[in-house]
Amino acid sequence: MDDSTVAPAIIQDGHEHIEKVSAATRKPSTGGWNAAIFIIFVEVAERFAYFGLSGNLITYLTNDLHESTVTAAKNVNTWIGVSSIFPILGAFLADSFLGRFKTILLSTTIFFIGLVLLTLTVSTTIPMSHRESVFFLSLYILAIGEGGHKPCVQTFAADQFDEEKPEEKSAKSSFFNWWYLGIVASATAAVLVVVYVQDNVGWTEGFGMMAGVVAAALVIFLVGIKRYRKEAPVGSPYTAVMQVLIAAARKRQVDGTGQGWGICYENYDKDGADLEVHGQPRLRTLARTKQFRFLDKAMIIDNIDASSNARNPWRLCNLNQVEEVKLVFRLIPIWLSCLMFTAIIVQTNTFFTKQGSTMIRSIGSNFQFPPASLQSLIGVTILIAVPTYDRVFVPMARKITGHPSGITMLQRIGIGLFLSVLQMAVSALVETKRVSTARDRGLLDNPKAIVPMAVWWLLPQYMLSGLADLFAVVGLQELFYDQVPEAMRSMGAAAYLSILGLGSFINSAVISVVQAITSKYGHVWLGDNLNRAHLDYFYWVMAVLSACFKFVCLCMGC
Repeated sequence: MDDSTVAPAIIQDGHEHIEKVSAATRKPSTGGWNAAIFIIFVEVAERFAYFGLSGNLITYLTNDLHESTVTAAKNVNTWIGVSSIFPILGAFLADSFLGRFKTILLSTTIFFIGLVLLTLTVSTTIPMSHRESVFFLSLYILAIGEGGHKPCVQTFAADQFDEEKPEEKSAKSSFFNWWYLGIVASATAAVLVVVYVQDNVGWTEGFGMMAGVVAAALVIFLVGIKRYRKEAPVGSPYTAVMQVLIAAARKRQVDGTGQGWGICYENYDKDGADLEVHGQPRLRTLARTKQFRFLDKAMIIDNIDASSNARNPWRLCNLNQVEEVKLVFRLIPIWLSCLMFTAIIVQTNTFFTKQGSTMIRSIGSNFQFPPASLQSLIGVTILIAVPTYDRVFVPMARKITGHPSGITMLQRIGIGLFLSVLQMAVSALVETKRVSTARDRGLLDNPKAIVPMAVWWLLPQYMLSGLADLFAVVGLQELFYDQVPEAMRSMGAAAYLSILGLGSFINSAVISVVQAITSKYGHVWLGDNLNRAHLDYFYWVMAVLSACFKFVCLCMGC
């Protein structure tokens, strides 16, 4: 099989990979949207609960558990990080043992149990001496539920579209935009409705509302059970990756030049027909590519392989398996370049909220806008931008570029990364204005005083956050679904989600480093008195770090 045959994606030019599908292994259609709509409900409910909690968590930690601003910010970042790292384990369980449907069902049930316990924790039934411990226990039960839910739901919904039917393949192209729109709508409703209830009625009622919504969505998910196209577990993709790496390492001294490449284990017949591997039909045949040639040694048949009666998968891998690992490797520079992007977007859950709490939030004479509800500005921006992007921008760009999606996935992500850096620069300028106003009014040493500056000054940074999400987050979702082999799609979703988790940890690490350095060379940054916390300087640090980090990582990809 030479390089002129069907080949997997070349990530560098942003094009989707072209794959050959055997007619014998095509999946029956179950209606695409007719099945996906039931799955969307459970995702929308989970996002409603997640953002209803994460959006206002720093307020509960500082006001009710009396933590300092920095400690609360780190705790929020840690919880978000763990919630986004656990999907790696969830993807492993789904692919190896349970399948996506059972994993979604189990994890959503765990998530619901966590919400019920959280509701009981903030009520008067839990003694104050134990409340903090039980509260954090509840948080991490929710993180376990997130771990199984996140890598499977979107992938399971996208699997309902039959790629062999042009109309369903076209529908799936828009699916990621509208899926994200549904998530944003639920998140916006959460930070408006749930946060208002938490601040003005009570935390018990707010958390109870989230638990009720998740319970209703779980029932709807089960109603659609007969419509779903379900895939049986096919084995852990992590094992397949490790087999290639170990096999290539074992044969690192084998000569892979000249005629050496002709003696390979390729696992397909002369007509390119698909064969069964470990009892599962091999759906797609990939051609050998020239990148990461060191991995090709994993499929060279040496003397030990030739003399063995049975293939040892830890010494000899087939062509498809090697090329699938190459697909994963091509995503690594993109994955790395987005870590600082997520380190920036978590500011909306922490310091952005604390900024808003010091500003005028009155609407009319009686209504006070909750500071955490400012995150709804992100959702409103996306709700307006997604239909505009899908119905206006894409058709216009398609006429210019000829690309089916208007711009490539990499271009879309790149625009989002640039907007995130711009967001930090704008946030720094607005914070400088806020501190200047506090100084002019003699409020620098009065951290609880409201600075006479309208909270709508924060609107640009929230809007930029929404636009950055629209481009980068949706682009990453599509990339990590489309550019990984079908058997590795849960792992691809987990890899995308892990960006958010590691970004949260990076944000906490930067906070710690900044505080350690500034404590030695003058007034410490990011203290409880926001007027003297030099938050604007911190935003500039994040902007510069993000720009430098993206430049270095993308150069690695070149």
